[in-house]
Amino acid sequence: MSNTGIKANRPLSPHLQIYRWPITMTMSIAHRVTGFGLYVGMILLVWWLAAAAAGPRAFDFANAVLGSWLGLIVLFGFTWTLIHHTLGGIRHFVWDFGVGLDKPARDTLAWANIIGSVVLTVIVWGVWLVLR
Repeated sequence: MSNTGIKANRPLSPHLQIYRWPITMTMSIAHRVTGFGLYVGMILLVWWLAAAAAGPRAFDFANAVLGSWLGLIVLFGFTWTLIHHTLGGIRHFVWDFGVGLDKPARDTLAWANIIGSVVLTVIVWGVWLVLR
């Protein structure tokens, strides 16, 4: 009896309805996406600094754009991206020492990265709103 009939009936890859992404895989993808987001945010930062160097009219325009509701949403997202990516880098730094490599510790560090980035972003923006 051959195994070809059995192999032909098996799915070649897991179906999206039954496959659950592990949190560590999600964090790996998020780390790469936030790394790209940092490039976009740096372009905004360079534009803002160039506008400051170009004179008061250019700087007022840049501040108007970044101070609009859409600009503030983008800056909020950039803040989260920066904090999330930084915490992910710290997580990788901890792993470089061989700490937290077992599954429960990996999952805990991944969730701490998500929760920590959200909490720290809200704190940063809360402080900014109070000092504004």
